[in-house]
Amino acid sequence: MLRRLHHDQPEGFAFTPENQKWAEGQITKYPEGRQASAIIPLLWRAQEQEGWLSRPAIEYVCDMLGLAHIRGLEVATFYFMFQLQPVGSVAHIQVCGTTSCMICGAEDLIAVCKKKIAPKAHQLSADGKFSWEEVECLGACANAPMAQIGKDYYEDLTEERLAEIIDEFAAGKVPTPGPQNGRFTSEPAGGLTSLTEYAENRQEHNASVALAVKLGDTVKKIDGTEVPILTPWVDKGAGHSPGAAANATGAPRPKPAHAAKAEAEKAKTGAAKTTAAASTAEPTADEESGGARAPEGVKDTDTAEHEKVADQTAPKSPEARAHEHEGKTDPEKDETAKGAAGDNGTAEAKGDVPADSGDAADGDDDSG
Repeated sequence: MLRRLHHDQPEGFAFTPENQKWAEGQITKYPEGRQASAIIPLLWRAQEQEGWLSRPAIEYVCDMLGLAHIRGLEVATFYFMFQLQPVGSVAHIQVCGTTSCMICGAEDLIAVCKKKIAPKAHQLSADGKFSWEEVECLGACANAPMAQIGKDYYEDLTEERLAEIIDEFAAGKVPTPGPQNGRFTSEPAGGLTSLTEYAENRQEHNASVALAVKLGDTVKKIDGTEVPILTPWVDKGAGHSPGAAANATGAPRPKPAHAAKAEAEKAKTGAAKTTAAASTAEPTADEESGGARAPEGVKDTDTAEHEKVADQTAPKSPEARAHEHEGKTDPEKDETAKGAAGDNGTAEAKGDVPADSGDAADGDDDSG
């Protein structure tokens, strides 16, 4: 479905001071350089403040995060939870139209919206107070049919009850959300059939409804003053320094253990890469001239290994191959020679062969 920005845009946008503080706190959730990850919560808060998401609001958030405006437009137009056109100033009603709700009467609820608000989705009512749309499953199938109004679910609806809710909103009231047929949550309509002991002495409302009743107005636009701005990941996280005085003087916060470990591993990897690059680098002029060589006669392991491989793989000249061939001996001839040498030695030891026989032979040769 193609989604476009509304043709009528406001002059500008700015967060309220409280929402600005909230937005800046959300950005601190993310590591340095990853602030763009905060774009969805910031766009959502901009929509909560204004009721819908205008182009100036999208650009304002992008400027906060250092993003090109097109990046924010991509996100805003992709997610259907962002309203790109003005909605009712009092309430925008989202009727679930998926399987369970459709079977249980969602089409009747849509008919009520068409009659009391506007004939088409996303159109404003005549007084500008209401708008409506059909949405996909909101996850309250056991309480079908239902609709989300503001932040709350209105469940187990009928045509008559939805019409009454719209009238109450128009009169400035905030109807109690949750099941509208007397159920506590999503137990059987006839009452509990198991765990019946939990039905006694329980609160009037389930936790979600109780919180909505406590807040009072759950369809109002959010200005940031509704609840305290909390950033526990900063105040109590792994990087928190309990010494307020130290932080006030500008002392850096201690890094989390996992961050310190990651930096150590990064430094170790960088050192290994530097060593490997140095071992494979071409020698400089100083090294070739002997200025940075190892002591004479001393070779490191890598150099000796390289020279050994080079000697074994280098092509040999015919003279070198002939010399190598002459240096080789036949194993059988070696054994015969060893045997002859052994016999001569034995004869000399026994005195059968004169010790100077060789000299005599040499003498005869000389005289001849």
